[in-house]
Amino acid sequence: MAAQLDYHRMHAAFSRFRAAEAEPKGELEHVNAFTLLVAVALSAQATDVGVNRATRGLFAIADTPEKMLALGEEGLIAHIRTIGLYRNKARNVMKLSRILVEDYGGAVPSSRAALQSLPGVGRKTANVVLNMWWGMPAQAVDTHIFRVGNRSGLAVGRTVEAVERAIEDHVPAEFQRHAHHWLILHGRYICKARKPACGACIIRDICAFEDKTE
Repeated sequence: MAAQLDYHRMHAAFSRFRAAEAEPKGELEHVNAFTLLVAVALSAQATDVGVNRATRGLFAIADTPEKMLALGEEGLIAHIRTIGLYRNKARNVMKLSRILVEDYGGAVPSSRAALQSLPGVGRKTANVVLNMWWGMPAQAVDTHIFRVGNRSGLAVGRTVEAVERAIEDHVPAEFQRHAHHWLILHGRYICKARKPACGACIIRDICAFEDKTE
């Protein structure tokens, strides 16, 4: 496994990411904190493209937990049945919507612990919401970040939690807010799992990956 890159190379790598795209955005479509929470929860084991296709119509009529409860579980399923595990996800969305209404006045909490207490919301989902909606430097480690972090040496760890800690501990503070988005996008479009496009990589000379492609 690649050794953790030193501070100067880490700073150089993330400076290049920032120069290429100063304000990276998540690709899940949403209109408020609630629709972001639902979209991220639905995206587990699904693509952002597939989730967006399903939620455009859904969020047009159910963009608050109150409206989601009024729509009902079967009404929700009608919109998301193209998404994997849709029945279980629909059940969780209805449960979390009820909790938000009854315990939080219909608002999405800005606490990681509170978010993770909601049905179907794990640490990664909570971190995405904290980062994208409230601008907190929370690191949502998915398969792309886990691969890029370990392959490049930017954030080395044997578990998702270890990679998250590596980002928090080693990425310079000025890059923390957008770090996970830069890494996700880099993994999705350049540092792909089966055939990384090393020739198009802006951190090729910094990356610790030994089996680079042309």
